[in-house]
Order: sequence, then structure tokens, then C-alpha cells
Amino acid sequence: MEARKVLLGGRWVDGAAGVAEVRFPFDQSVVSRVGRADAVQLAAAVGAAARAAPAMAALTPAARADILERAAARLRARRDEAAALIVAEAGKPLTLAQLEADRAVDVLADSAHVARYPLVETRDLGGYTSGTGRLALTRRVPVGPVLAITPFNFPLMLVAHKLGPAVAAGCPAVLKPASQTPSPALLLAEVLLEVGLPPEGLSVLPAASAEMEPLVRDPRFRLLTFTGSAKVGWGLKRAAWDRRVALELGGNAAAVVEPDAGDLAEVARRLATGAYGFAGQSCISVQRILVNEAIFEPFCEAMTAATRAVPAGDPRDPRTVCGPLVDTANASRVARWIAEAAEAGGQVLAGGKRHHNVVTPTLLAAVPPDQAVVADEVFGPVAVLIRYSSFEQALALVNASRYGLQAGIFTSDIAKVRRAWDVLEVGGVIQGDMPTWRSDPMPYGGVKGSGIGREGPASATLEMTEERLLVIR
Repeated sequence: MEARKVLLGGRWVDGAAGVAEVRFPFDQSVVSRVGRADAVQLAAAVGAAARAAPAMAALTPAARADILERAAARLRARRDEAAALIVAEAGKPLTLAQLEADRAVDVLADSAHVARYPLVETRDLGGYTSGTGRLALTRRVPVGPVLAITPFNFPLMLVAHKLGPAVAAGCPAVLKPASQTPSPALLLAEVLLEVGLPPEGLSVLPAASAEMEPLVRDPRFRLLTFTGSAKVGWGLKRAAWDRRVALELGGNAAAVVEPDAGDLAEVARRLATGAYGFAGQSCISVQRILVNEAIFEPFCEAMTAATRAVPAGDPRDPRTVCGPLVDTANASRVARWIAEAAEAGGQVLAGGKRHHNVVTPTLLAAVPPDQAVVADEVFGPVAVLIRYSSFEQALALVNASRYGLQAGIFTSDIAKVRRAWDVLEVGGVIQGDMPTWRSDPMPYGGVKGSGIGREGPASATLEMTEERLLVIR
């Protein structure tokens, strides 16, 4: 099996730190061999990005949009290849991997739209004594080189969410993909180079996390954009304290189910999809399900049935929804958290079994709130039912978390929806659906321990640009 090369300043080179084997999470077979960059190559990538900054900034909006539109078309043509890499390295079920590839195409296409319509604002300052006879114009200009770090769970889509806006903004980028899933990122880099991205404007370097600290501290990077764990993300922010930092971190997403939610079986089916798809390895995976006491018993039955109906196993099987955890350590951790919840008095209504790295979809109830499956981010196929008596109590329970990414509200009462929007400490409120729902163009991100800044091409492009003022007399 030939080792994939790394991309250094637009050139494909061997990784100087050797070759890493990537194993299939389902059965631990070797699925790819990928070069790893060393400290010297990482430093060279910083220099390449700094040299490329003027050329990237000089690209016209039309040129940036053209690159992204052609990249979207090229990636669409390679959709099945990309999906196969996602299945092999992430262990993501095939249908979900195909959906991820489709969404990555959408991200590039929307980034092209953002590039084609740059923001320019005009203000007549004549309404103020100080501004008589003057006109103010503002436009966005690129911040400069961007350092991007992405996780394993969406190894193509989240890479597109970094690189698409970087091209739209006119910023060179150095990307470190997750060690478990480097190949989808390298494929996207190949696509961008093929359609005319300035060569030194992109480096994609699989590397050891320990090697990244000098890059994080390098002042030539004007923005650090990171998606991953809270512990790592906040540590990176401290290291890059004097520059822009965008963090998309974890969560323990909650859904509130009111008596007027509608068909409880359908609500349960949607929540099961959000809780157990890809083994719950999403930062907005459904974890806490808050159910009004008036419907708790029938909903409990519906959710138990929906949980048991979720197919788990080999991610290559098109029927599979819940595949393996990414590695043995995480499978062991999730199984341990389930056992600890049960020992603390929680009820296991469904699942709770482990077969190698596959943990069966698990539904719990009556779990003490201090247990990890409630208070922390499980990042596994586990959901917990929580009974409440009033809508205000439900909102307080949603907020009783150090995280705040997204929340789902199942109710047809628009007053309650507005109330949730007013008081929930989250980045987004989703009415009538699971908190796992996301449309890629929308602003996406969290508050509290879930991060700072917003993704989505328009929002991320704002993060990668800054306002420049011109006053005309």
C-alpha cells in the first residue's frame, strides 16, 4: 500500500517524520498509509503561507469564486471516492459518509457565493457635524495566513468549512487534519490545486499534535481556527492570546419535548437519528432528552422502541446507522460511563452492550445529574431521558450545563419557541427538530464551553477578514 504524500506549500512531498498507518475503526485493519510532517516541514509551511498572502489577497472576487465553483464540481465528481475514504478512516456509516461528501460540495458552492458578493457598506456622514461633506465606505480585507486544525468526525466537511471560507476571504491556509482521518483532507487539497489555487496558498500536513505549538504561537498566523475538544481548544486560545481565534468545541446537546410536540413516535425517531447516527460522534449529537411529565411514559416507550430499531454494526453496510467508536479507548470510556450511570441508579432502557468498538445505541433514564453521561460530553451513542414539570424548568435544565452549542425544541407554541430563543444559553435553537440538525450556510457555533466564533461560509469569511475604512471628502 503506497503512502500518501503531504502537501507543503502546493508541492506533494514525502512526510519527513515517516509514515503512519491508519486503521479501520470497525476491525482495526490497515486502510491507508499517510506521511507525517516533521517540525522542519511545518515551519516551511508557515513561510510558504506568509509568501502566498499577497497573491491570495490579490485574487479578485470573481477569481476566488471561480476556484471554489470548479472545486465544488470536481469534488462532486469524486463524491464516491471521498465517501469511501470517510468510511475507511472514520468508520462512518456509508450513507452518512455520502451525505458528508454532498455537504462538503455545498460548503464549497456557498463559499463561492460569499466570494462573489463581497460586503461593502456605504454611510453618508452628513448627519453629524463632524461628518459634513464626507462619505464613508467599508470593505472586508483578508487577515492573512490562517492556521486550521480539524477533527476526525467530519474529515471532509469540516475541512471544507475551513478551506472554502479561506479561499473566499483571500487567505492562505495551513491545515492539520486529524491523525485518524487525513486522507479526505488531502483529497480536497488535491482538488483545490487542480482548479487553480495559488500553489503556496495551501499546505495540508498530517502531524503529531505536539509539533503544532510553535505554529500556534507563530505571529505570522493571523487567525487560528480549531474544531475539536474543549480542553485542547481553550489551551490553544491561551497560546494564541494576541491573535484572532475561532473555536468550535464540544457539547451535550439537549432536546425539549412538550405535550404539543405532535406524533411522539416521529419525534422519537428523529431524536434517535440525532443520538445514535455515527455512534453519536458529533458535538451536537442528542444527549439529554427533556420530556414533559404529562407525556413522559408514552414518550419513554416510543423512544425505547426507536432506540432498539437503530441498526448498529459494520459501517460498510448501507443499512448501518450506528457504527463503531473511533478507537478502543473511546469505546471503553463510553461503556464505562454507561456502567457508572447504572451503578448510580440510572435505568438502562435499551442497549448498553459493547462488541469490540461498537457500543449499541443506549437509552438511559433516572440518571443522577452529576453523572458523566449527563454532565459531560459523551461523544458516543448514549441518550438520557429527563422528566420535567414546566417549560421554564426545562429551559433551566438545558442551561444547567457548561456547554451551549444547540438545542432542539419540540412544540407548536410559537410563544414558547420565542421564550426559548430569548433565554437558552446556546448558539442556536432548532424548532421542531433535533439539535443535531444543521444546514451548512447558517451561522453555527456555541457559547460558554462550546467555543467562540461562528462557522458557515459567510460567518467564517467574516472571521477571516477585517473591516477597512475609506472616508471620501
